Amino acid sequence: MFTGATHECDHRNRTRANESRQPPGFGAFIGSTIEWFDFYIYGTAAALVFDKVFFPELEGPIGTLVAFATFWVGFLARPIGGIIFGHYGDRLGRKKTLVITLLMMGISTTAIGLLPGYASIGIAAPILLVCIRMIQGIGLGGEWGGSVLIASEHAPKGKSVLYGAFAQQGSPVGNTLSTVSFLAISQLPDDAFVSWGWRVPFLASAALVMVGLLVRLKVTESPAMAKLIEKKEVVKLPLTEVLRSHPMLIVLGIGACTIGLSATYFKSTFALSWATTSLGFDRSSFLTIILVANITQIIVQPFGAVIATRMKSWSRAVIVMLVPELVLMPVMFVLISTENYGLAMLGVAVATIPHCLYYAALAGMLASRFPAHLRYTGISLCYQLCGTLLGGTTPIIGQFLLNRTGSITAVIAYAVFQVALTLGCMLLLLKRPNHDEQAAEPAAAPRTAPVTA
Repeated sequence: MFTGATHECDHRNRTRANESRQPPGFGAFIGSTIEWFDFYIYGTAAALVFDKVFFPELEGPIGTLVAFATFWVGFLARPIGGIIFGHYGDRLGRKKTLVITLLMMGISTTAIGLLPGYASIGIAAPILLVCIRMIQGIGLGGEWGGSVLIASEHAPKGKSVLYGAFAQQGSPVGNTLSTVSFLAISQLPDDAFVSWGWRVPFLASAALVMVGLLVRLKVTESPAMAKLIEKKEVVKLPLTEVLRSHPMLIVLGIGACTIGLSATYFKSTFALSWATTSLGFDRSSFLTIILVANITQIIVQPFGAVIATRMKSWSRAVIVMLVPELVLMPVMFVLISTENYGLAMLGVAVATIPHCLYYAALAGMLASRFPAHLRYTGISLCYQLCGTLLGGTTPIIGQFLLNRTGSITAVIAYAVFQVALTLGCMLLLLKRPNHDEQAAEPAAAPRTAPVTA
């Protein structure tokens, strides 16, 4: 009997070893790349064409502002997705929710590509656009937390930031694919671009989602979540519990996510619109500038996780990564305003480096501050509420400040404020206990409830 138990134990250990050789990081990366591609193509389309297709009666800056407002609707819905899928992800597992969120995003994105414009169905067109955008937001709201955890919770001790960076890498790659797709179709004549060309990236999402599903279905559940389910230590109402026991973690986490989210929308949404409507850049030229910045991010971003992993102090790593952005973000806007193609490209690419280094480390740092049984809900609330309040409003506030003052100076001041807010909140957050380090220590069991189907 003892021999049988030993054999069973050895078999379990071999199974876990085999599972560890499965590609959870790769699965997180592929899935998040597709979801971010879907989310980013909306922002690019909002900057370039949605005012003409869905809001033709609102001309000029007002039409752009309204198009950006529909862009923000996706961020408004993201906390809902974080709550819904955080609940089930903390009770039933990370993997199941990630399959659902990928399908939601893919179907809604394809639906936008098939949606008739205002000229065909009138006011129903922008109403349907907003409704579908909300579904997109709910899907992405549940995706991010699950992708981060399916990767970081498979990590060996001390490597959670490095593993979490796999999920983070999906954002710049998705953004790059989005920019490349619009750069290609921007070569079309304006009439063709407005009538059907912009729809191509949205329709292409259907094929990408099938690839993502094939990869994601092979990813194993995270060891931390599997252990909670096995011991029946899941929380009955994760949202209630995390708000009751960790309110300041939520507040600090929202602030700590700020520039990691908003920097992309300063560049690829607000600046794209500003440069092509108020300055002398044409559509293809500035999309090329964004593409170079995205490629820079893909190359540089993983080093942020390496820096955070190798430095003894995460706080010191955050300072090293973010302080340069206080200077480089203003420089970016100044160089764009010169209307010189080379200087604008240099400014956008260089300003990308600090926040992309930070973004790579953000996921693992944030996840480590929440206990495993509340982690999906906790980090999803932080990230998605930040997206709603600070990230998704970036192009709206930027365009409002530009319309109101007629100067880019106010936008620069707002960008610097966001960098400073991020720096301060993350330094305070890192003073809180690291639950990954405490995982091996005896601790009181959380209030639990049996897992139910």
